[in-house]
Order: sequence, then structure tokens, then C-alpha cells
Amino acid sequence: MGRRGGPPPGVGLLVLGLVLPATLYAAGCTAPAGSTGPSPGPAGSTDPAGATAPAPASDAGLCARLVVHWAREALDGATYGDYQSMGLSHGQYEILMDVVDAGRAVRRRQGRPAADELMRHRARTACAARYRHGAPTGSPWS
Repeated sequence: MGRRGGPPPGVGLLVLGLVLPATLYAAGCTAPAGSTGPSPGPAGSTDPAGATAPAPASDAGLCARLVVHWAREALDGATYGDYQSMGLSHGQYEILMDVVDAGRAVRRRQGRPAADELMRHRARTACAARYRHGAPTGSPWS
């Protein structure tokens, strides 16, 4: 007992620490009164706009995004590691080297914006050709 006949020190905080989270959890799990919308699922899985998650990128799309990213890094003079540390396959790395070489030449003659556009176009074209009939060995990393 406390000095004046109340509970021992700290018990009030313990009760508050247990009751408050439970109350907040219960309040968050029910729809507001009069709500006509769906009740949220686990971890807020319901999108209020009804939108669905974006479709996963195709193998060719993933290849192009990776190649363009690393081509920009290389054109900026940033050092980068081997193809595996960049998350590329050997074939994707070969595409990257071709794209960077072409981008450097265009940058010297026409500037960075033209080089970026050329690199995007070359990466999309080369990756589309590489993955035209699906992944070369069943995986985008080959």
C-alpha cells in the first residue's frame, strides 16, 4: 500500500499502460458508427480508393530499369562494382556496357539530356530483345 492507503507507486502507470493500448486497438478495429465503407482488414490492407497494387514489372521492364539506373551512375562518373553487386546478370551487364558507351559519345556531342534519352531507348530495346521469348534461363538474373 502507498503512504495514504492507495495502491503502491507505479501501479497506476501499469494499469494505464495496459488499458490504453487495448482501447486504442479496439477503437481502430471497428468501422465508425454509420460508416458504409468496408472495415479495414489486417494492417490496413483495404485501399480506400479501391485501387489495386501495381502489377510486377516484366523481365524486360526490370532489366531496362536496372540498366538505366546503372548507366546514369556510370555516366555521372560514380564507381560501381561488378555486375553481381549491381544486381545484374552477365547478359544485362553486357547491355549496360553498350548503353554507357553510346551514352558517353552522345553526351560529348549533344549533352546530358540527349544521352539520358538515348540510354533509356537503348536499354528498353536491348532488354526487350533479350527477354522477347521469356527469361533466357527462366530467371531475370541470368
